[in-house]
Amino acid sequence: MGDDTTIRLGWEEWLGLPELGLPTIKAKVDTGARTSALHAFDIETFGPASKPKVRFAIHPVPGREDLTIPCSATVVDRREVTSSNGEAEMRYVIETMLDAGNGESWPIEVTLTDRASMNSRMLLGRQALREDVIVQPADKFLRPERSYDVYSAKKIKAAAPRRALRVAVLSREPNNYSTKRIVHEGEERGHTVEVIDTTRCYMAINALAPEIHYDGKRLPRYDAVIPRIGATVTAYGTAVLRQFETLGTYCVNGSDGITASRDKLHAHQVLAAHKLGMPTTAFAASPKDTGNLMGLVGTAPLIVKLLESTQGKGVVLAETKKAAESVIDAFRGLKANFLVQDFVKEAAGEDLRCFVVAGKVVAAMRRKSAGDDFRSNLHRGGTAEAVKITAEERRTAVKAAKVFNLGLAGVDLLRSNDGPKILEVNSSPGFEGIEGASKKNLAGQLFNHIEEQVRPAPLKPKRKR
Repeated sequence: MGDDTTIRLGWEEWLGLPELGLPTIKAKVDTGARTSALHAFDIETFGPASKPKVRFAIHPVPGREDLTIPCSATVVDRREVTSSNGEAEMRYVIETMLDAGNGESWPIEVTLTDRASMNSRMLLGRQALREDVIVQPADKFLRPERSYDVYSAKKIKAAAPRRALRVAVLSREPNNYSTKRIVHEGEERGHTVEVIDTTRCYMAINALAPEIHYDGKRLPRYDAVIPRIGATVTAYGTAVLRQFETLGTYCVNGSDGITASRDKLHAHQVLAAHKLGMPTTAFAASPKDTGNLMGLVGTAPLIVKLLESTQGKGVVLAETKKAAESVIDAFRGLKANFLVQDFVKEAAGEDLRCFVVAGKVVAAMRRKSAGDDFRSNLHRGGTAEAVKITAEERRTAVKAAKVFNLGLAGVDLLRSNDGPKILEVNSSPGFEGIEGASKKNLAGQLFNHIEEQVRPAPLKPKRKR
């Protein structure tokens, strides 16, 4: 019968491929086949040509297409394989660990092919069998029994390995510090991060097969998209992002949240609806009575702010009533949309930037204006330092990001006599100033969040009739 170290396999076995996030899979053991094969679909290569990776998906439970496990691995070869029906096919070959149970595991090569019509999701060929393996073709399930329960809600995320991801950054500025930091951090973790110019994307919009094209080619499937959409292309950028959302790609920030946060009037209405503190604000499309508009806010000094303002541009401090009237009349003459806000004197040219990732404030800095400028934006020469924020400020920043459904946000607060007041919720916060001030790896925090989000969805229990 052989010694105790012999590994016995039947013609059908419970096995596992833990490195691919497949702790349980039924395999057919066929010594007549030379090559092993794994069921895979949506097969796409990515990464550098010198060391390509392959991204694919698998339904590990036959008959349950509601469970999809995304996988990725390094390509070790591409070879022609002839199946049992005589058809030749070029397949990608990967190497992964085979878990045979009872602590027995070893590396095997396996090819990727669509086995949706097959009863078993995997074929174990003779090349994958060690010398101490004996196949007993009259028996089956000689290894320890496994259960598909490992794909249930409680267990699936714990079983999912860290895998190489294909991530897109929507940005028109590949040399911007924040974009380069995101790319560098992702590549350090073994992911492939591609920068896509938002305005060079174009879309095929249809019900059955929506697509995004870029420079004449259809874009591949991405595990995640990080939008860094500039204010000047918000409308088109969010349209491209909606297309990714339609495809089911995880987007760190959704199109609706970006659109709402960019429109300062809309953003203030959202904040007010959720009872979040902000400076008293008034808006009118074309007020004939400037005095009444100013009266809604309070006495001078006042802030007059263009709705499309960014980085402190288009924001004016009117220190007297007469100055405020002049600025408002000038903006109205330009047919520009603007807000009038109360000036929070006690802030004294300082504000707080809270960096929120996945519903947590992971860093905060205090920004001080340069000289007599009331604007503390770093782009305008302001300085920054790390700061410890209060529990109320933390709650305010977290809630502000949440009401816009932003996975990544920079929430700007003023410290006033009656609590924190929100100036702005930024859906594309910069990394340079706050990483420098806090000495924290915030790009790493972002990728922690992405890696957690793109893990497979759990298997839902079948509904009883």
